[in-house]
Amino acid sequence: MEWCQVRTNPERRQALLDAALEVLAKEGARGLTFRAVDKEAAVPAGTTSNYFANREGLLTQSGARFYERLQPSEATMTQLAEGPKTRANIIELMKETVARVESFRTGYLALLELRLEATRRTELRAVLTERVRADIDLNVRNHLNAGLPGDEQSVLLLYLTLNWLIVDRLTLPEVFSEEQSQELIAIAVERLTGASR
Repeated sequence: MEWCQVRTNPERRQALLDAALEVLAKEGARGLTFRAVDKEAAVPAGTTSNYFANREGLLTQSGARFYERLQPSEATMTQLAEGPKTRANIIELMKETVARVESFRTGYLALLELRLEATRRTELRAVLTERVRADIDLNVRNHLNAGLPGDEQSVLLLYLTLNWLIVDRLTLPEVFSEEQSQELIAIAVERLTGASR
């Protein structure tokens, strides 16, 4: 009876997925074991196996957890929907996005590990493809609905550009300084969103 209650505890499941993200960031996909997650989460041995039927499930649900944790704040969404319809506002929103991702460094590094692992695991690739595609579609829709400068291609190019900037900032932070990163974000927005508005 107690085992079933533990398995359905959503807070414990989230804590285990958070621990799995930490393990992925530190040890890579090969280091992701139930035992390693138990240790990272500081729970009794065997706890993770009570929540996840297999390693594949742990991998796929870890990817989903990253996106749950990275959701923008209500204030950011209000700024998007109700803020000025200017490139300056887009620059501020993009800076906030990059800062939010950089502040969850281990999560993003874990996501990179999951993406590499997805090249070998069909189910994980399907889950990540669906999640990333939905995220991109939502970003395009939000941008267009907010009436901000630029079009769908602008959003897609910003997505591609800023993702690589984030990779450099998190894996090789000496390549671009914080000041250079801020300047590059502004330049990318200015060049990719078309004429001034």
